[in-house]
Amino acid sequence: MIGPSSDAAGLIAHLETLRSEENVAAMARFGIVTGRALGISNPDIRAVARLAKKDHVRAMQLWRSDIREARLLALYTAEPKRLTMEEAQNWANDFDSWEIVDCAADLFVEARLDDLVRDFADDEREFVRRTAFAMISGAAVHRKKEPDAAILAWLPLIEVHSGDPRNFVRKAVNWALRSIGKRNLACHAPALALATTLAESSDKTARWIGKDAVRELAGEKLLARLK
Repeated sequence: MIGPSSDAAGLIAHLETLRSEENVAAMARFGIVTGRALGISNPDIRAVARLAKKDHVRAMQLWRSDIREARLLALYTAEPKRLTMEEAQNWANDFDSWEIVDCAADLFVEARLDDLVRDFADDEREFVRRTAFAMISGAAVHRKKEPDAAILAWLPLIEVHSGDPRNFVRKAVNWALRSIGKRNLACHAPALALATTLAESSDKTARWIGKDAVRELAGEKLLARLK
């Protein structure tokens, strides 16, 4: 039986019992890296995390296993208040799949490691750069009490990297722009203005990001909700 006292090896052994080759094949179709995957769904991993509880040292050990599900479990069971910038940067060096990135970004936002956003955005590695914009999205959505100025301060970063054509970056940049625009009325206007500018760009990627964001941000349903 797994629980708070379970060590990393015990949790990995438990995850091994949940292996599903059929799910591994399905994950690959969604662009998830499956080289070291057991094929366990995220809800099932979260269920294990609820039983195992938070344990920061154990989370570090789980991450080093290089197993997809163990790394997700590490992210779910790490302690945000104990997570350091150096630890987050070390984990980012291993990022190779969008779902790991997006889960890690939520943790980094909860840990308030905002200084990493610009560092990650400046990084040329596709999945590290994606982390920056996934963090912006997470902060815009989840930090309800954050001053809007702090969220809007990331718009120039979105503009700077709107021309990155790599799939996992452009989607994250678009996601970040839309998330800021949907936050509230104060954030909506500046985000829509940037989206409109990008939609008229000569750059193909920036134009796609802008047009897609305008399509959502200019919708009547969204405007009615924000008012």
